[in-house]
Amino acid sequence: MLHKILKIVAIVLSLAGVVSLVRIIAAGDEAIETGEKAGLVDPMAYIAYIILGLVLAFVVVFVVKNLFTNTAGLKNTLIGVGAFAAVLIISYVMAGGDTMKYKLEDGFATDSQSQMVGAGLTAFYILIIVAALAMIFSGVKKVISK
Repeated sequence: MLHKILKIVAIVLSLAGVVSLVRIIAAGDEAIETGEKAGLVDPMAYIAYIILGLVLAFVVVFVVKNLFTNTAGLKNTLIGVGAFAAVLIISYVMAGGDTMKYKLEDGFATDSQSQMVGAGLTAFYILIIVAALAMIFSGVKKVISK
């Protein structure tokens, strides 16, 4: 039943996208760039937003469903989320406020904004290092096991 409903929704959204695309192509580039037919682009954008929302909703629903039906996977997921949270907390603690003033379009960055940016960069660097080490470890383990 769900498969039939999803198939119908996919067909309707596909047809709406094709109709919108044909209208945009028929109007031509110049008409859209000058603003004459700028309203033709909006329906295509709304269709894209609807499809993105549906995809995200289905991903969340099926991931949550899978987590509760597979308890071993739930444990591994919670370990991964905990490790990621630990990286974020460590990054925030390691990132200190910056004494330099950074100009933004609506004033200057506050110390907390500066610390959040620093924490994001530190977390990025930590995760890059962990990913590189995991790839190296996996490659070495594969070579040794052969």
